[in-house]
Amino acid sequence: MSIRQPTTVVFDIGNVLLRWDPRHLYRRIFEDEAEMEWFLSHVCTPSWNVEQDRGRDWDEAVALLVKDHPKHESAIRAFHERWTETVTGAYEQNVALLLQLREAGVPNYCITNFSGQKFILAKQRFPFLAEFDGIIVSGDERLLKPDPAIYHLLFDRYALEAADCVFIDDSRANIETARNVGMHAIHYPDEQVDLAAELRRYGFPV
Repeated sequence: MSIRQPTTVVFDIGNVLLRWDPRHLYRRIFEDEAEMEWFLSHVCTPSWNVEQDRGRDWDEAVALLVKDHPKHESAIRAFHERWTETVTGAYEQNVALLLQLREAGVPNYCITNFSGQKFILAKQRFPFLAEFDGIIVSGDERLLKPDPAIYHLLFDRYALEAADCVFIDDSRANIETARNVGMHAIHYPDEQVDLAAELRRYGFPV
């Protein structure tokens, strides 16, 4: 990793800035926890959902599952139609850090695995998401982290140098790729990480 002190912060969104988990929704639909977990591991699976993050249309995605699992049609449709309930709110302490960085004039960007359709809804609910200096949404680009191409797209589109950037993400795989392409990186798997202290370690005014 470059020893050059970074000047720019690049955020992930899900489980860094926004609290996202489909269980927030499905605990309202399933009374039995085991039944909910079965549904999320066999029907609306992570591998199914990530294709929407890759750019697949939600109506198409729902139709594919309903065809294979007609008995679960209502619960499948809920993932799309009640998607906002999968986000319970923001990590307020991390949003506060983001706003401090902006007030201090620190360039701030975002790379997120996110459906383009749903990101529009997220920006309406959380206006701070619309105020990055630049953002790469996987569903719009049809690229997913940890593919190195999505990081290079950020650098190329916004004329950034990897060594100038600190990347924050909850996924270890995404962090490893960030380091491999030359970025500094902070792994944020849960709220036990003192993100402010990590940013101060890199010299940022928070």
